[in-house]
Amino acid sequence: MNKKNKIIAIEEHYFDPDLTKHFSKGDSLPIELQKQLEDVDELRLKEMDDAGVDVQVLSHAPPATQCLGVDSAATIAKNTNDRLAEIVRTHPDRFAGFAALPTADPKAAAKELERTVNDLGFKGAMIHGLTNNVFFDDKRFWPIFERAASLDVPIYLHPGPPHPEVVKAYYQDYLDDYPGLLTAAWGYTVETATAGIRLILSGVLEKYPELKIILGHLGEGLPFLLWRIDQALSRPGNKPLSFRDMFSEHFFVTTSGNFSDPALLCCLQEIGADRILFSVDWPFVPNNPGVDWMESLQLSNDDKIKILSGNATKLLKLG
Repeated sequence: MNKKNKIIAIEEHYFDPDLTKHFSKGDSLPIELQKQLEDVDELRLKEMDDAGVDVQVLSHAPPATQCLGVDSAATIAKNTNDRLAEIVRTHPDRFAGFAALPTADPKAAAKELERTVNDLGFKGAMIHGLTNNVFFDDKRFWPIFERAASLDVPIYLHPGPPHPEVVKAYYQDYLDDYPGLLTAAWGYTVETATAGIRLILSGVLEKYPELKIILGHLGEGLPFLLWRIDQALSRPGNKPLSFRDMFSEHFFVTTSGNFSDPALLCCLQEIGADRILFSVDWPFVPNNPGVDWMESLQLSNDDKIKILSGNATKLLKLG
Protein backbone atom coordinates (compact mmCIF):
# COMPACT_ATOMS: atom_id res chain seq x y z
CA MET A 1 0.00 0.00 0.00
CA ASN A 2 1.24 3.45 -0.90
CA LYS A 3 1.84 5.14 2.47
CA LYS A 4 0.64 8.41 0.96
CA ASN A 5 -2.92 7.08 0.69
CA LYS A 6 -5.25 9.09 2.89
CA ILE A 7 -6.85 7.13 5.73
CA ILE A 8 -10.30 8.08 7.07
CA ALA A 9 -11.67 6.01 9.95
CA ILE A 10 -15.40 6.43 10.50
CA GLU A 11 -16.35 4.43 13.62
CA GLU A 12 -14.12 6.04 16.21
CA HIS A 13 -15.59 6.75 19.60
CA TYR A 14 -15.31 9.34 22.34
CA PHE A 15 -16.97 10.12 25.66
CA ASP A 16 -18.73 13.33 26.63
CA PRO A 17 -18.56 13.43 30.46
CA ASP A 18 -21.80 15.41 30.69
CA LEU A 19 -23.60 12.63 28.82
CA THR A 20 -21.88 9.66 30.45
CA LYS A 21 -23.00 10.79 33.90
CA HIS A 22 -26.47 9.66 32.80
CA PHE A 23 -25.24 6.12 32.08
CA SER A 24 -26.07 3.26 34.42
CA LYS A 25 -23.39 1.54 36.50
CA GLY A 26 -23.56 -1.38 34.10
CA ASP A 27 -22.18 0.85 31.34
CA SER A 28 -18.95 1.64 33.21
CA LEU A 29 -15.62 0.85 31.53
CA PRO A 30 -12.04 0.26 32.71
CA ILE A 31 -10.28 3.48 33.73
CA GLU A 32 -7.68 3.39 30.95
CA LEU A 33 -10.31 2.90 28.28
CA GLN A 34 -12.39 5.71 29.73
CA LYS A 35 -9.35 8.01 29.62
CA GLN A 36 -8.86 7.22 25.95
CA LEU A 37 -12.51 7.90 25.20
CA GLU A 38 -12.44 11.24 26.99
CA ASP A 39 -9.26 12.37 25.24
CA VAL A 40 -10.03 14.35 22.09
CA ASP A 41 -6.65 15.98 21.69
CA GLU A 42 -3.07 14.93 22.40
CA LEU A 43 -3.41 11.19 23.10
CA ARG A 44 -5.93 10.60 20.34
CA LEU A 45 -3.98 12.59 17.77
CA LYS A 46 -0.72 10.88 18.73
CA GLU A 47 -2.25 7.44 18.26
CA MET A 48 -3.72 8.53 14.94
CA ASP A 49 -0.36 9.88 13.81
CA ASP A 50 1.50 6.77 14.95
CA ALA A 51 -0.78 4.59 12.85
CA GLY A 52 -1.12 6.96 9.89
CA VAL A 53 -4.83 7.72 10.39
CA ASP A 54 -5.55 11.13 8.89
CA VAL A 55 -9.17 11.67 9.93
CA GLN A 56 -11.51 10.22 12.54
CA VAL A 57 -15.27 10.62 12.28
CA LEU A 58 -16.15 10.88 15.95
CA SER A 59 -19.23 9.26 17.44
CA HIS A 60 -20.24 8.93 21.04
CA ALA A 61 -19.63 5.48 22.51
CA PRO A 62 -22.67 3.39 23.47
CA PRO A 63 -25.25 3.65 24.81
CA ALA A 64 -24.97 7.37 24.02
CA THR A 65 -28.34 9.16 23.96
CA GLN A 66 -30.28 5.92 23.43
CA CYS A 67 -30.24 5.51 27.23
CA LEU A 68 -32.17 8.75 27.83
CA GLY A 69 -35.86 9.26 28.52
CA VAL A 70 -38.15 11.49 26.52
CA ASP A 71 -38.07 14.29 29.11
CA SER A 72 -34.32 14.88 28.92
CA ALA A 73 -33.12 13.40 25.63
CA ALA A 74 -33.53 16.41 23.34
CA THR A 75 -31.71 18.89 25.58
CA ILE A 76 -28.87 16.53 26.47
CA ALA A 77 -28.39 15.48 22.83
CA LYS A 78 -28.26 19.10 21.67
CA ASN A 79 -25.66 20.02 24.26
CA THR A 80 -23.62 16.91 23.50
CA ASN A 81 -23.63 17.68 19.79
CA ASP A 82 -22.68 21.30 20.37
CA ARG A 83 -19.66 20.18 22.37
CA LEU A 84 -18.69 17.70 19.67
CA ALA A 85 -18.88 20.49 17.11
CA GLU A 86 -16.39 22.48 19.21
CA ILE A 87 -14.05 19.48 19.27
CA VAL A 88 -14.26 19.18 15.49
CA ARG A 89 -13.66 22.92 15.06
CA THR A 90 -10.51 22.63 17.18
CA HIS A 91 -9.03 20.14 14.69
CA PRO A 92 -11.11 20.49 11.52
CA ASP A 93 -8.54 18.71 9.38
CA ARG A 94 -8.47 15.67 11.69
CA PHE A 95 -12.01 15.23 12.97
CA ALA A 96 -15.58 15.09 11.68
CA GLY A 97 -18.74 14.17 13.59
CA PHE A 98 -21.74 11.88 13.69
CA ALA A 99 -24.69 13.27 15.65
CA ALA A 100 -26.10 11.72 18.79
CA LEU A 101 -29.89 11.76 18.44
CA PRO A 102 -32.60 11.89 21.14
CA THR A 103 -34.43 8.86 19.73
CA ALA A 104 -36.77 8.71 22.73
CA ASP A 105 -38.38 11.76 21.08
CA PRO A 106 -38.35 10.91 17.34
CA LYS A 107 -39.63 14.29 16.12
CA ALA A 108 -36.97 16.07 18.15
CA ALA A 109 -34.40 13.60 16.83
CA ALA A 110 -35.30 14.42 13.24
CA LYS A 111 -34.96 18.14 13.97
CA GLU A 112 -31.65 17.58 15.74
CA LEU A 113 -30.32 15.61 12.79
CA GLU A 114 -31.21 18.49 10.47
CA ARG A 115 -29.67 21.04 12.82
CA THR A 116 -26.41 19.14 13.23
CA VAL A 117 -26.03 18.56 9.50
CA ASN A 118 -26.99 22.06 8.35
CA ASP A 119 -25.59 24.14 11.20
CA LEU A 120 -22.75 22.05 12.62
CA GLY A 121 -21.55 20.25 9.50
CA PHE A 122 -22.07 16.74 10.87
CA LYS A 123 -21.94 13.84 8.44
CA GLY A 124 -24.90 11.81 9.62
CA ALA A 125 -25.86 10.15 12.88
CA MET A 126 -25.08 7.05 14.90
CA ILE A 127 -27.79 5.08 16.69
CA HIS A 128 -26.84 2.57 19.40
CA GLY A 129 -29.19 -0.38 19.53
CA LEU A 130 -32.61 -0.26 21.14
CA THR A 131 -34.38 2.82 22.47
CA ASN A 132 -36.35 1.92 25.59
CA ASN A 133 -36.22 -1.71 24.39
CA VAL A 134 -37.78 -0.83 20.99
CA PHE A 135 -36.06 -1.65 17.69
CA PHE A 136 -35.25 1.27 15.43
CA ASP A 137 -37.46 0.06 12.56
CA ASP A 138 -40.60 0.86 14.57
CA LYS A 139 -42.71 3.40 12.68
CA ARG A 140 -42.48 5.93 15.50
CA PHE A 141 -38.84 6.42 14.43
CA TRP A 142 -39.55 6.88 10.73
CA PRO A 143 -39.40 10.70 10.89
CA ILE A 144 -35.66 10.25 11.55
CA PHE A 145 -35.27 8.15 8.41
CA GLU A 146 -37.29 10.63 6.38
CA ARG A 147 -35.03 13.45 7.50
CA ALA A 148 -31.83 11.48 6.87
CA ALA A 149 -33.00 10.67 3.33
CA SER A 150 -33.94 14.27 2.60
CA LEU A 151 -30.58 15.51 3.94
CA ASP A 152 -28.71 12.77 2.03
CA VAL A 153 -26.78 11.63 5.08
CA PRO A 154 -26.38 8.07 6.41
CA ILE A 155 -27.55 6.52 9.64
CA TYR A 156 -24.90 4.35 11.28
CA LEU A 157 -26.50 1.45 13.18
CA HIS A 158 -24.11 0.66 16.01
CA PRO A 159 -24.51 -2.18 18.50
CA GLY A 160 -26.18 -1.65 21.82
CA PRO A 161 -27.14 -3.94 24.69
CA PRO A 162 -29.64 -6.69 23.83
CA HIS A 163 -33.13 -6.64 25.25
CA PRO A 164 -33.06 -7.73 28.93
CA GLU A 165 -35.23 -10.77 28.17
CA VAL A 166 -32.81 -11.80 25.43
CA VAL A 167 -29.91 -11.44 27.84
CA LYS A 168 -31.69 -13.66 30.32
CA ALA A 169 -32.67 -16.33 27.78
CA TYR A 170 -29.55 -16.44 25.59
CA TYR A 171 -26.51 -15.28 27.53
CA GLN A 172 -26.96 -15.15 31.30
CA ASP A 173 -25.59 -18.67 31.97
CA TYR A 174 -22.14 -17.73 30.65
CA LEU A 175 -21.68 -14.07 31.51
CA ASP A 176 -19.79 -14.59 34.77
CA ASP A 177 -16.98 -16.37 32.93
CA TYR A 178 -17.36 -14.75 29.49
CA PRO A 179 -18.81 -11.24 29.80
CA GLY A 180 -17.62 -10.46 26.26
CA LEU A 181 -20.22 -12.89 24.94
CA LEU A 182 -22.89 -10.28 25.58
CA THR A 183 -21.08 -7.58 23.64
CA ALA A 184 -18.56 -7.75 20.81
CA ALA A 185 -18.06 -11.52 20.85
CA TRP A 186 -21.66 -12.32 19.90
CA GLY A 187 -24.52 -10.40 21.52
CA TYR A 188 -23.80 -7.14 19.71
CA THR A 189 -23.60 -8.94 16.37
CA VAL A 190 -26.91 -10.74 16.80
CA GLU A 191 -28.64 -7.58 18.00
CA THR A 192 -27.37 -5.32 15.22
CA ALA A 193 -27.81 -7.86 12.43
CA THR A 194 -31.38 -8.31 13.61
CA ALA A 195 -31.87 -4.53 13.52
CA GLY A 196 -30.57 -4.47 9.94
CA ILE A 197 -32.86 -7.30 8.86
CA ARG A 198 -35.86 -5.64 10.48
CA LEU A 199 -35.16 -2.38 8.65
CA ILE A 200 -35.31 -4.18 5.31
CA LEU A 201 -38.51 -6.03 6.23
CA SER A 202 -40.20 -2.92 7.67
CA GLY A 203 -40.70 -1.14 4.33
CA VAL A 204 -38.81 1.97 5.40
CA LEU A 205 -36.34 1.59 2.53
CA GLU A 206 -39.15 1.50 -0.01
CA LYS A 207 -40.73 4.51 1.67
CA TYR A 208 -37.45 6.47 1.56
CA PRO A 209 -35.48 5.02 -1.37
CA GLU A 210 -32.57 7.43 -0.90
CA LEU A 211 -31.93 6.22 2.65
CA LYS A 212 -28.40 4.99 3.41
CA ILE A 213 -27.54 2.71 6.34
CA ILE A 214 -24.06 1.86 7.64
CA LEU A 215 -23.23 -1.30 9.58
CA GLY A 216 -19.89 -1.82 11.27
CA HIS A 217 -17.80 -4.94 11.81
CA LEU A 218 -18.04 -5.90 8.12
CA GLY A 219 -21.81 -5.95 8.18
CA GLU A 220 -22.44 -7.82 11.44
CA GLY A 221 -22.32 -11.15 9.57
CA LEU A 222 -25.09 -10.26 7.11
CA PRO A 223 -22.96 -10.31 3.93
CA PHE A 224 -22.06 -13.94 4.69
CA LEU A 225 -25.74 -14.79 5.11
CA LEU A 226 -27.26 -12.71 2.31
CA TRP A 227 -27.82 -15.58 -0.11
CA ARG A 228 -29.46 -17.81 2.49
CA ILE A 229 -31.68 -15.08 3.94
CA ASP A 230 -32.75 -14.04 0.46
CA GLN A 231 -33.49 -17.60 -0.61
CA ALA A 232 -35.42 -18.45 2.55
CA LEU A 233 -37.54 -15.31 2.32
CA SER A 234 -38.37 -16.09 -1.32
CA ARG A 235 -40.03 -19.40 -0.41
CA PRO A 236 -43.85 -19.70 -0.65
CA GLY A 237 -45.72 -18.01 2.16
CA ASN A 238 -43.47 -14.94 2.37
CA LYS A 239 -44.33 -11.49 1.11
CA PRO A 240 -42.41 -10.79 -2.12
CA LEU A 241 -39.07 -9.12 -1.33
CA SER A 242 -35.58 -9.09 -2.81
CA PHE A 243 -33.67 -8.99 0.47
CA ARG A 244 -30.27 -9.32 -1.17
CA ASP A 245 -30.91 -6.46 -3.57
CA MET A 246 -32.26 -4.21 -0.80
CA PHE A 247 -29.20 -4.79 1.31
CA SER A 248 -26.82 -4.20 -1.58
CA GLU A 249 -28.58 -0.99 -2.62
CA HIS A 250 -29.00 0.68 0.77
CA PHE A 251 -26.30 -0.62 3.11
CA PHE A 252 -22.63 0.18 3.52
CA VAL A 253 -20.30 -1.76 5.80
CA THR A 254 -17.16 -0.79 7.63
CA THR A 255 -14.12 -2.76 8.75
CA SER A 256 -14.44 -1.68 12.39
CA GLY A 257 -13.03 -4.29 14.74
CA ASN A 258 -13.10 -7.05 12.11
CA PHE A 259 -9.75 -7.21 10.35
CA SER A 260 -10.42 -10.56 8.70
CA ASP A 261 -9.32 -11.43 5.16
CA PRO A 262 -12.14 -13.99 4.58
CA ALA A 263 -14.80 -11.64 5.96
CA LEU A 264 -13.59 -8.78 3.76
CA LEU A 265 -13.44 -11.06 0.72
CA CYS A 266 -17.05 -12.08 1.34
CA CYS A 267 -18.09 -8.41 1.50
CA LEU A 268 -16.19 -7.62 -1.67
CA GLN A 269 -17.90 -10.47 -3.50
CA GLU A 270 -21.37 -9.65 -2.19
CA ILE A 271 -21.56 -5.84 -2.24
CA GLY A 272 -18.33 -4.65 -3.89
CA ALA A 273 -15.50 -2.31 -2.93
CA ASP A 274 -17.64 0.80 -3.41
CA ARG A 275 -19.68 -0.03 -0.28
CA ILE A 276 -16.89 -0.84 2.16
CA LEU A 277 -15.32 1.85 4.36
CA PHE A 278 -12.36 1.73 6.68
CA SER A 279 -12.93 1.92 10.44
CA VAL A 280 -10.98 0.86 13.48
CA ASP A 281 -13.44 1.05 16.41
CA TRP A 282 -10.93 3.05 18.46
CA PRO A 283 -10.24 2.85 21.35
CA PHE A 284 -11.96 -0.52 21.80
CA VAL A 285 -9.61 -1.74 19.08
CA PRO A 286 -6.14 -0.18 18.49
CA ASN A 287 -5.40 1.76 15.30
CA ASN A 288 -2.25 -0.02 14.20
CA PRO A 289 -3.69 -3.52 13.60
CA GLY A 290 -6.34 -2.09 11.30
CA VAL A 291 -3.92 0.01 9.27
CA ASP A 292 -1.35 -2.81 9.12
CA TRP A 293 -4.04 -5.22 7.97
CA MET A 294 -5.07 -2.92 5.13
CA GLU A 295 -1.44 -2.64 4.11
CA SER A 296 -1.09 -6.42 3.96
CA LEU A 297 -4.21 -7.08 1.86
CA GLN A 298 -3.79 -8.39 -1.66
CA LEU A 299 -6.10 -5.81 -3.21
CA SER A 300 -5.62 -3.43 -6.07
CA ASN A 301 -4.49 0.00 -4.96
CA ASP A 302 -7.67 1.45 -6.48
CA ASP A 303 -9.81 -0.68 -4.18
CA LYS A 304 -7.63 0.15 -1.18
CA ILE A 305 -8.01 3.85 -1.87
CA LYS A 306 -11.80 3.42 -2.06
CA ILE A 307 -11.93 1.58 1.26
CA LEU A 308 -9.40 3.76 3.08
CA SER A 309 -10.82 7.14 2.11
CA GLY A 310 -12.56 7.40 -1.25
CA ASN A 311 -15.89 5.90 -0.24
CA ALA A 312 -16.03 7.87 2.99
CA THR A 313 -15.21 11.10 1.15
CA LYS A 314 -18.09 10.48 -1.23
CA LEU A 315 -20.68 9.11 1.22
CA LEU A 316 -19.99 11.64 3.98
CA LYS A 317 -19.14 14.54 1.68
CA LEU A 318 -15.76 15.07 3.31
CA GLY A 319 -13.56 17.73 1.77
